[in-house]
Order: sequence, then C-alpha cells, then structure tokens
Amino acid sequence: VAPLLTDSSVRMSSPPIAPALTNSEEEDDSDSSTKPIKPNTKKDTASMFQAGGDSHKEKKTRKKGGCFLSEGCTMPSLKPSPLSVLGVGPQKEERPPSPVIEVDNLEDFVLQPAPQGVTIKCRVTRDKKGMDRGLYPTYYLHLDNEKKVFLLAGRKRKKSKTSNYLISIDPTDLSRGGENFIGKLRSNLMGTKFTVFDNGVNPDRANADWSNVRQELSAVVYETNVLGFKGPRKMTVIIPGMNSDNERVPIRPRNDNDGLLTRWQNKNMDNLIELHNKAPVWNDETQSYVLNFHGRVTHASVKNFQIVHSNDPDYIVMQFGRVADDAFTMDYNYPMCAVQAFAIALSSFDGKLACE
Repeated sequence: VAPLLTDSSVRMSSPPIAPALTNSEEEDDSDSSTKPIKPNTKKDTASMFQAGGDSHKEKKTRKKGGCFLSEGCTMPSLKPSPLSVLGVGPQKEERPPSPVIEVDNLEDFVLQPAPQGVTIKCRVTRDKKGMDRGLYPTYYLHLDNEKKVFLLAGRKRKKSKTSNYLISIDPTDLSRGGENFIGKLRSNLMGTKFTVFDNGVNPDRANADWSNVRQELSAVVYETNVLGFKGPRKMTVIIPGMNSDNERVPIRPRNDNDGLLTRWQNKNMDNLIELHNKAPVWNDETQSYVLNFHGRVTHASVKNFQIVHSNDPDYIVMQFGRVADDAFTMDYNYPMCAVQAFAIALSSFDGKLACE
C-alpha cells in the first residue's frame, strides 16, 4: 500500500513513519525534563536496565526510596490521542531546547549514560558537500540548545569490506589513529547487523589485565525477510546492563565469538539488555504509519524510530527522526550515552538497508 507521505531517499517500498499530532489541540511540546514527573508505582524503570547479579542489591536501594528519576520512578505515559499525519514542512512552534547541560570534558560526557530523569536533546546534520561526500557524507552531532555544543562527528571509512564508521570528538579529525577517535560502528557483510565499539584496542593487543581492550557499547539488528525490507523497519538493540551504581557493565570480548551479537544469538543475556523499536500504527485515513514524537520530528521518513524496553513502551530510551532534508533530531535517556545513540542513528543511514 503506498503511503501518503514518501521519503525521497527510499529506493525500495518501505513506507515512511510520519510524526503524529492531535486533531483537537496542538501537541504539548514543552520540555518534559523541567516538569515534575508523576510517580507510577506500577513500573520501576531503573530495574529494567539492571544487569544480572545486582538485582538483590538494587531491591535494597529501592526500599530506601531510591529512584533514578528525580520525582518518581517512570517517565509519564503518552496519552492516546486521535492521529493526524503532519505534512511535509516545519512546525509552526519551535522545538524546545535541551535542558542546561554542562560539557566539561567532552570525552567523558559522550561515554557517560544520560543523567537520570533528563532527556538529552540533540541534532544530527549530514554534510554531503565536497569530493566523495555524496558517497561518504560526514555526520555531526550537536546539543539542540542555544549554544549548539558540538559532541561528535562520524564518517564511513573508504575501502572497507563492510560498512565501517569512525566516530570522533573533533569535527575536523576523523582519522583512525588520531587522539580524537572515540569509537566506531561496524556492520556485517549483509549490512543488517552492527556493533558499536569504544576506542580500546583489539583483543590481540591486550595488556596483562585486559583493561585496554575495546568495549562493545551496543549492537543493532535490522530484521529482513525473503523480499528484503517490507513495511516499517524492525530493529533490535542490545546494550550492556547497568550495575547498582548506575554504571555500564563493561563488555570486553576476548575474541569474535564473544561479542554482544553472539551472546544475544545464543540467548546468553547475562548483563545485557534487549530493546526494540516501537511499532508505528497504521492510519487508514492517511494511508501511512505514524508515531507520536511529541513535536521533535516534523518529516515522514523510513529513518524515524523510537527505541523502547518491552516492559515499558512509554519510556523512550532513544528517538530519532527527520526535521529537514539533511537534519534530524536525536534524543536519548538513561541508560544510553551519546556514542551509543549516535552510532545507532548512523546505522540507520547505511546504504545496504536500501533506504538511503
């Protein structure tokens, strides 16, 4: 079925996902991170990301009233509302800025999980100008606030057998050997599975205690079928769990058979968390798929997605969506960090997904 809104970059018949607004009133686009969050005793959001082995310790903390959100234990639920597809073009109201975020040490900031109870709102821009930029554009990540603080840059490496994106904390230095190299995203040969690494070394160059070996920060799996991609994309995201101090459990595989993807395929989920993209709703009236991005996304695109935990689909761990031809918003929450979220966003641009 042909969707009402189309994404000009789509080469195959994957319908785009359109943002949804209420018919009766303007979508409330105020900054949720500055509002009191109503407690919801039904779900304990922090425990969803707890790694195995720390659950007993965590339960004790909960009895003392500990909670990772500032005023309650879950993000507010999205109220069901009538859906209407937003047409191509910017919204009348400006997007709210990110809350005041201090970035003292950029390298530390981009690897640290988002502060609990705060949504980090960012903007991704794609630069196709110059030689080879059509095939190898550079992607930049900035905080979506008045200062537009630069966070990360990423670009696909040339002459690589698989899709391989370098991620840097310097917008002008995207070299593998440079001191600004902070991580990378690597795909399998099919271009359907991706792994996100930090800037540690290959296991064959490990020191005595393995402390310098690279960590795997995330993995992304795009589901395919015999006909390729049909309907909205289906994504599975695997991330390391969090310990009782709300720190990411380090995953340092010693060989290629011990990574996040291998553990997930073998159903060995110790210290791992499985997330999925939120399923969009088909709207008969507009003949397109819609998702409620609460004003942060304005254009229909196959690249629009929200990542959630199956235990609480109203808590958005990460969302990404188009706001202009080469501009996208990317928001993330605890327990994700900027490098994880940016790399997952980069995976959605990859040409082998037949959507670019």
